Amino acid sequence: DLVHDLFIEGYGQNEEDEQEELKRYNIHPQARVVYNRQQVQIAPYDRQFGSKTILQRAATIFAGPLANFILAFVILVGFSLYTGSPVNIIDTVIPDMAAEKAGLEPGDRIVAIDNQKINSWKDLSEKISMSPNKELLFQIERNGHQLAIPVTPIGEENPLAEGELRGYIGVTPVFQRSLLGAIDYGWDMTVDFTTLIFKSIGLLLTGGVSIDDLSGPVGIIDYTGQMAQEGLPVLLRWTALISINLAIFNLLPIPALDGGRLMFIALEAIRGRPIDPQKESLVHFIGFALLMLLILVVTWNDIQRVFLNN
Repeated sequence: DLVHDLFIEGYGQNEEDEQEELKRYNIHPQARVVYNRQQVQIAPYDRQFGSKTILQRAATIFAGPLANFILAFVILVGFSLYTGSPVNIIDTVIPDMAAEKAGLEPGDRIVAIDNQKINSWKDLSEKISMSPNKELLFQIERNGHQLAIPVTPIGEENPLAEGELRGYIGVTPVFQRSLLGAIDYGWDMTVDFTTLIFKSIGLLLTGGVSIDDLSGPVGIIDYTGQMAQEGLPVLLRWTALISINLAIFNLLPIPALDGGRLMFIALEAIRGRPIDPQKESLVHFIGFALLMLLILVVTWNDIQRVFLNN
């Protein structure tokens, strides 16, 4: 038994009377066996994946997608250190937009809106976005003085939610470089990209977008080339988005993906005993076949869009 008890048995001659007897030899856990003229290390049960606890197996499977999230976060932190992080200070005011009409100027620091403190550009953007065509009272600092200026964001259609409006005033932020700011920016953008992808999945499930809008390897390569032409900062953000996309896709409860394997581990925890390995393998095989079919369909759509429509 080279798996559980780590021993081998065989008949050999007794040294005293030269009679054959059954002998047992203990095997070292790191022993190697020769198989087809190649040395292969044995795999004792305590080192096999199936011998681990449910939490240990789940953590091992989740480690892959988690690494994608961490990679995206690190890339976005690097992006912020390269370009700077947006702070709640106005850099430019777009002509003929709500900010200019209200009297906002470059250099204005937005400290509060409707008496709600603004600590970051993200706070500012969210407050404006949620208030289309609604007057807001901006508390700003300008040349050491406190001013209160009413601003009414223009309502424009939200591309992620048909029929929904979001506010827009027409300003761009000042960017500053700092490690803490970069970490904060990396975390915020990781959360924002994750939320965006889940919203996109929701639109796909509800029919808001069709399978024709999906992209596979061919489309990703094409888009990556376009992003590379835009410069390193754009390419870095795109790479982070792809990494998060891979993590979330891998965590979907689809057989053959990490999410499917986590689903079976969850069922094992609920049932108190593992699923029949043969049945689980069959489900993963069917899921893999359907996944390959989806990839073929999406790849064909990409080929038509990238090559045949040009």
